[in-house]
Amino acid sequence: MEFMDGTWKKDDCGWDVLTGNDIIGKEAVIDGAIHSIRNMGDVAFLILRRKEGLFQTVLEKDQGNVSVHDLREAMTVRVRGVVNEEERAPHGRELRISSLEILSAPAEPMPMAIDKWKLNTSLEAKLNLRPIALRNIRERAKFKIQEGLTRAFRDFLYGQGFTEIHTPKIGARGAEGGANMFKLSYFHKPAVLAQSPQFYKQMMTGVFDRVFETGPVFRAEKHNTKRHLNEYTSLDFEMGYIDSFEEIMAMETGFLQYAMKLLEKDYAQELSLLNVTLPDVSRIPSVRFDEAKRLVSKKYDRKIRNPYDLEPEEEALIGQYFKEEYNADFVFVTHYPSKKRPFYAMDDPADPTYTLSFDLLFHGLEVTTGGQRIHDYHALRAKIADRGMEEEGMEQYLDTFKHGMPPHGGLGIGLERLTMQLLGEENVREACLFPRDLNRLEP
Repeated sequence: MEFMDGTWKKDDCGWDVLTGNDIIGKEAVIDGAIHSIRNMGDVAFLILRRKEGLFQTVLEKDQGNVSVHDLREAMTVRVRGVVNEEERAPHGRELRISSLEILSAPAEPMPMAIDKWKLNTSLEAKLNLRPIALRNIRERAKFKIQEGLTRAFRDFLYGQGFTEIHTPKIGARGAEGGANMFKLSYFHKPAVLAQSPQFYKQMMTGVFDRVFETGPVFRAEKHNTKRHLNEYTSLDFEMGYIDSFEEIMAMETGFLQYAMKLLEKDYAQELSLLNVTLPDVSRIPSVRFDEAKRLVSKKYDRKIRNPYDLEPEEEALIGQYFKEEYNADFVFVTHYPSKKRPFYAMDDPADPTYTLSFDLLFHGLEVTTGGQRIHDYHALRAKIADRGMEEEGMEQYLDTFKHGMPPHGGLGIGLERLTMQLLGEENVREACLFPRDLNRLEP
């Protein structure tokens, strides 16, 4: 009988060993996929792709147990040989192959040249062949950086005393209201896909005080733009016992500071591959909604057409204004009109036509929406009635407030938009592994 003790001995060398000094002149074993083959006649360079990056191996004619003519790109292999210094190779070393084992072979040639520095193909072609396109090291680097953002969100909030929760994505009704909901039949009952975890995370502040979640949200909006997805990943948190909605903005600023330090420390290779310059998040300016409109209207001679919301062009100009005036990459726009905020948004006591809420713009694009919520049961019901809404379907949500809730607030960050802006991409689909939009359900 055998027992698992949580360990497994492998011949394959770890990346830290391969790139360390102690391995030079010694034998090593490397597993990987053949990323590219350069056959020079007497010698062939096999570039292996691993999750950490590319590693150069050398197959000399008549030296190994296989011929270079038997090898193909995308084969997965296990190679054995001696690691020697070579300043022209990645990481200043290469492995001279003594034996090679083919672990798997492709059934067809590669449909695109993934070994090129940049994929010279359309976004549509890349999305149609997404699992293959992402084998290009620059394409996959985008999602390592996205991993860093999610990791930073979790790690930072754990450090701030938050509890991670997981809420349902199928519900009886939407948290945001409106018509942009995906409806489905749930065992012959009407149901919708979650627009956000809003109701649940609010309810959980009465349990854990501070909660967060990373998960998918769904918006049935018939947009076909470079900034919209119908399914995206939302980084949400909600915190109780707040003094002001600005405390939420301070928490997000702290997260961004933590995230940029983590990316700089642990994702330097990916940042270099994509030529990304991290933004300065040491101080983020804040401006009222109505003041932001006036500033942009005056400086760029643009007429204010919609007094209740920001148009995409206005967001871009606000970003431009604060970059030109304060060299700021981010800007908080606060006090959005109550008319354009959900019923649970707390109105400003000084002027109830505005709310204690905010958006965070990054290079002129909204990446976060947040604010303080109504925590008083009677005030919440009054706001619902004032909106002409029905309480049906919200009974359990309202019951939570009936039994007491602390002052609280929170936010939702669009992970793909944040990644898109950080990388300087033009289309949010570049920052989504498998985008879902008006026309795409596959792969």
